[in-house]
Amino acid sequence: MLQLSFVNFRKGSYLVVEGKSESDRFFIIQSGNVRAVKATDTPGGSVKILGPGDFVGVIPCMSGHSQIETIIALTDVTGISVRRDQYPELIMRNTPIAMKIIRSFANSMRSMNETLTKLTLNNVVADTPEHMFDVAEFYDKSGFSDIAIYAYYQYLKACPRGTYVEKAKERFIVLKARTHAVFFESTPDLLRVYPKNTMIFSESQSGPDMFIIQDGQVKISKVVNNNEVTLAMLKKGDMFGEMALLENKPRSASAIAHDQCKLMVVNRQNFDLMVATQPQLIARLTTMLADRLWSMYRQIDNANLKDPLHKLIDMLALQVEKTKLNLTQANVQYQSDLTAYDVANMCGIPKEQQAESLLRLQSDSHVRFVNGKILVPDCTELVKQAAFYRKQNV
Repeated sequence: MLQLSFVNFRKGSYLVVEGKSESDRFFIIQSGNVRAVKATDTPGGSVKILGPGDFVGVIPCMSGHSQIETIIALTDVTGISVRRDQYPELIMRNTPIAMKIIRSFANSMRSMNETLTKLTLNNVVADTPEHMFDVAEFYDKSGFSDIAIYAYYQYLKACPRGTYVEKAKERFIVLKARTHAVFFESTPDLLRVYPKNTMIFSESQSGPDMFIIQDGQVKISKVVNNNEVTLAMLKKGDMFGEMALLENKPRSASAIAHDQCKLMVVNRQNFDLMVATQPQLIARLTTMLADRLWSMYRQIDNANLKDPLHKLIDMLALQVEKTKLNLTQANVQYQSDLTAYDVANMCGIPKEQQAESLLRLQSDSHVRFVNGKILVPDCTELVKQAAFYRKQNV
């Protein structure tokens, strides 16, 4: 039987502390107000005040990572304590709470995408259909024609009288004869296979489907000012595209098959049924979104670093942290599926700076290369070094 406990915090006390690993529970504020503080807050960022009905510490709790911010009581506060192991039962007994958490995650992710893009590429883009032409042209010029043709198609569909219609038609016709792109339109298929380097959906595209990766990897990315930033690399078991279901807004980022992928498709009808009958999948979605949000908080820390080598080392440390390896043991290794260029794109390092930055990375003692993929020989030392770089930057 679900038994939740009430906890009280005096004005000025700390509910959670950034960096601490005690994250096996979160709090639902019943009364009072708290303030969220982050050591590496973006300059000019707004102060976050939370009150009744808001959640505290839910991202670290559900992702199983350390606290991402410090929460201080502005008044006397009463909250409900929810342990991670109680969450599935909470879903069964109070689905609206779970959906409120998931929708708050989706809203946060859209905001974080914009913040991360602005920090990494010093710009943001509007989620308008016209932007799909910029996406298509970027991948076309970069030699990824199977990605480009999908974005050209979606642009022509959404903007039949758009500024670049004639150019988009011309390029679409040229590329169509040799394309491997698939699923230009949504289909009733519950399983789809996407060849390597094909687009699943484009940023700024409207779309009703969410996806669960059955096999392969998917890259989530954005294009701004003729540069690409990789927001996430997703693997088997991960879900993506959920914001189209939760917010009914254009896609905030593109999804691209990093290698051949088999995907399960979840449409709005299936999702509603899943919410009603499969609480374990809702728990999984919550955990996945929490893990992705936690990673995005860390990526913002990374975007604030100035030295490209520091960025690369810190981004690798983030990949290690996401695996939740036991770093108390000596000489724990991590063999990634990432090339040096993958990591550089995840950091948003401009193409003209990548060659010099990657030469520095290849000379760094914290990494090795095996068949072109990055190996971390001592994860503990790499994570410590990355933490030192971040601390220097505060």
